[in-house]
Amino acid sequence: MLSQFTDPSGRPTLKQLYGFSEDIYPVGRLDFDSEGLLLLTNDKSINSLLLSPVNKTEKEYLVQVEGIPDPDDLLPLYKGVLIEGRKTLPAEAKIISAPQLPVRVPPVRIRKTVPDSWLKIIISEGRNRQVRKMCAKTGFPVLRLVRIRIKNIVLGSMLPGEVKELSDKEVKGLLKR
Repeated sequence: MLSQFTDPSGRPTLKQLYGFSEDIYPVGRLDFDSEGLLLLTNDKSINSLLLSPVNKTEKEYLVQVEGIPDPDDLLPLYKGVLIEGRKTLPAEAKIISAPQLPVRVPPVRIRKTVPDSWLKIIISEGRNRQVRKMCAKTGFPVLRLVRIRIKNIVLGSMLPGEVKELSDKEVKGLLKR
């Protein structure tokens, strides 16, 4: 589903999830092929705080990639990767065991002759399709991408399509610099 409320092409949007009020909008976006945590708010200061590159808000992802990188293959991610003429900020990246995630619909295209592996990647900026582009640049195209954290807010056991209102404590955590 698109992480917006309307789509001229008629694809599924956030509007189908829940009866959100008209003044709600997403904080950042996930591309159509990505999954996971998406914050929605009507507070422009939260939106501005989390999206401003100056604040370097951490976003954490579980990333299934084609191929099996060794730790040295991840070094460019730590140093920053040149994407569209600009170097990314350094990221954290490590190889992890396959996580327990809900089945993806539609399923990820897996090639029997090409192995895959999982990474945990933390970035502190939010350029368009950044994690996908960083991984592709290092030779490991993304098969599945799931955002599991934005700053202090974690996806936890929420399932696709579930909506949860943040607690006052969670909102205060978002506002801390």
